[in-house]
Amino acid sequence: MPEEGGWTSYFSHLECSVTGERVEADGLRGLSPAGKPLLARYDLADARRHVDRDMLARRSADMWRYRELLPVPHADACVTLGEMMTPLIALREGGGRLLVKDEGRLPTGSFKARGQATAMSMARHFGARRVAIPTNGNAGGAVAAYAARAGLGAWCFCPMETPAAHVGEMLSFGAHVFRVAGMIDDCGAIVRQGVERMGWFPLSTMQEPYRVEGKKTMGFELAEQLGWELPDVIIYATGGGTALVAMWKAFDELEAMGWIGSARPRMVAAQSTGCAPIVQAWEAGERQATRWDNACTVAAGIRVPAVLADFMVLDVLRQSRGWAEAVSDEAILASQAMVAASDGVQMCPEGAATHAVYRAALARGDISRDERVVLFNCATGLKYPMPEQAGIIADPGAIDWAAIGDPL
Repeated sequence: MPEEGGWTSYFSHLECSVTGERVEADGLRGLSPAGKPLLARYDLADARRHVDRDMLARRSADMWRYRELLPVPHADACVTLGEMMTPLIALREGGGRLLVKDEGRLPTGSFKARGQATAMSMARHFGARRVAIPTNGNAGGAVAAYAARAGLGAWCFCPMETPAAHVGEMLSFGAHVFRVAGMIDDCGAIVRQGVERMGWFPLSTMQEPYRVEGKKTMGFELAEQLGWELPDVIIYATGGGTALVAMWKAFDELEAMGWIGSARPRMVAAQSTGCAPIVQAWEAGERQATRWDNACTVAAGIRVPAVLADFMVLDVLRQSRGWAEAVSDEAILASQAMVAASDGVQMCPEGAATHAVYRAALARGDISRDERVVLFNCATGLKYPMPEQAGIIADPGAIDWAAIGDPL
């Protein structure tokens, strides 16, 4: 039995998400031989014999408390910037039943830190020297930071519309950053072309197996924070869809460990009406999504017109009795302003999309006020354009109090 303070991983092998073919985890891996995403598998029976929930209480409140169910083989292989357990914040409008899990508290200000912590750890462990990624912003910031931490070279390719704060963040960590006249899938094509020529290991969404593993710790944390009971509904902003797939995987692993039961939340994919390939496939009853042309939305992180793991995302929605829903940019911005002003939570546009979906579902009765609902704020809103309509006091010696507001 491993010592409480030691480091043991029960990571066993990789498995094709479609064929189930076993692939050994003995080096850098991308897609499976069938060209589909690979998933990490663990010896959960052995882990269950040696690890119990009580052990977690004696560990640091970070994502590495779940190290037995992560692929990183030992502490020295871990590339970390301090991935803390993120808080659950109750919003007033939900009467304590509507919660926001604020991933903006993580290093680089988004949930992407979780995935890059594990992906970069494994990339370095298996000998990568250079990494590359197509990004709408937050993933690039995380890649740049964790590559710097790992001592690896990083190349980031982002669409021209990527917010300036994200571009500056990548540059500040020393990454090679290029803005591309196209969408994120155009950026992905550049990364693929450079793998052999430039010696890059690609960290594109679902095209390597370990980002999922870091992101599944959101599911582990959520279960632990709620006393090992899952909520009724989880709403997550969906671009590449890794988070929904990752949390669903986490819940299966927790049940196999005997830490939760078989009950599952309804999983809801939130998208923008300006880019909604998963919603379109969901409504059509398809298992694969068609590329969305002319994608445009203020929520840059979900401006993903083509989704590699589309079938996996849609399977999660159906298995959980959830759904996919698109909301307008106007609704997204309204929710962002509402939550900030009423509760002091600065949601990113992608996170605000989950709130807009919640309000729409509540209004039509698909969610009840008695249900416990978790919205994921996947990044801090501070990286995005902010309101600028502040009042001006031109003469501090002659203040117009009536213009400032009504006195008490």
